Amino acid sequence: LGRYFVYMASLLRRGSPVWQLKTWRTSAVSAHKHPRSPTVIPRASYTDVSQESTSRSVYGGRHIVTLIPGDGIGPELAASVKEVFSYANVPVDFEEILVSGLISKGNKKTLERAVNSLQRNGVGIKGVIRTQLDDVDSLSLNMLLRTELDLFANVVRCRSIPGIKTRHDSVDIVIIRENTEGEYSRLEHEIVPGVVESLKIVTRARSNMIAKFAFDYATTHHRKRVTAIHKANIMKMSDGLFLRQCEQVATLYPDIEFKSMIIDNCCMQLISNPRQFDVMVMPNLYGNILSNIGAGLVGGPGLCPGKNVGVECIVFEQGARHAAISKAFQNKANPTAMLLTSVDLLRHIGLTHHAQSIEAAIYKTLSLSKVRTEDLGGTASTSQFVQAVIKHMEGVGA
Repeated sequence: LGRYFVYMASLLRRGSPVWQLKTWRTSAVSAHKHPRSPTVIPRASYTDVSQESTSRSVYGGRHIVTLIPGDGIGPELAASVKEVFSYANVPVDFEEILVSGLISKGNKKTLERAVNSLQRNGVGIKGVIRTQLDDVDSLSLNMLLRTELDLFANVVRCRSIPGIKTRHDSVDIVIIRENTEGEYSRLEHEIVPGVVESLKIVTRARSNMIAKFAFDYATTHHRKRVTAIHKANIMKMSDGLFLRQCEQVATLYPDIEFKSMIIDNCCMQLISNPRQFDVMVMPNLYGNILSNIGAGLVGGPGLCPGKNVGVECIVFEQGARHAAISKAFQNKANPTAMLLTSVDLLRHIGLTHHAQSIEAAIYKTLSLSKVRTEDLGGTASTSQFVQAVIKHMEGVGA
């Protein structure tokens, strides 16, 4: 219980949008005075940092972007991005910081450097940092980074790619996941030997925040439907709170169709008929599961871009988070997801022309050429795929 109260105190002091975040001041007074009343954030009070902007650090027309290569195949994927950017003369300089979950010493200091860099630059791109499974005292550096920077929303786009044969065609789903609480609150302890208690934290403020983000995303990107995923039939208080906030926020967006679905039914429906989904919004753990299912639907984890959105910062990373330690430094990794993630980064900082030329070259490589990495049934290496992308860039005005 002591850890629980420390966590709740930290929400009030640092992380809760109701008390602190600048863009939510309109709702703060009513939420504080009437903590039991339903709270719906006014539409005009929210600024979507995921829309096109610019990095905070721009010198001589060049953008400074934080780069965290991560573990496993991360450094090879980061090298692929740098190689393509160099060829395309993209005006981006990377501030590279090495953070690894494979070493136990020095992580606190390097994580602080990464947080400071991202706060300074406002934008970054990262690979997956390995989390040790056999050490109960080892915290996920990925999670610490998200909570320290308050990256409240994870956005993954699972879209069919021409030339990649899968069971379903024309899939185009956006999975939006609350990124800071739920089962990932890291509050668990052994009550007595053999009995472990893990606390799932769901707050009205965060549920409201992620629901509104999902509807704003749907509006901005001309999407027609938002589906809330939950398990409120069993977890009536926690998931029930999340679902009620989604329902209340939905009333502010009459032009967007709203539906809800229980998570286990959703898994079956997603596999059997994925085209019924458009934008999906859900608590933390369900998002982790569904983003991996979505990646599998369109060809695998090497194809889906993603991003973590905060009020003050945005960090781009692959949609399906796999360090793939066993494939590290073998020149076999599929760089598509990381390259598409870098394209989203370029659009975010306003480098639209570069984004379009790189994206077109990626899709040409996948749809027209026979260059395929091992995960797509081919024999091409990572470097061969990157060279094929560069070759196709010659024909799209890079």
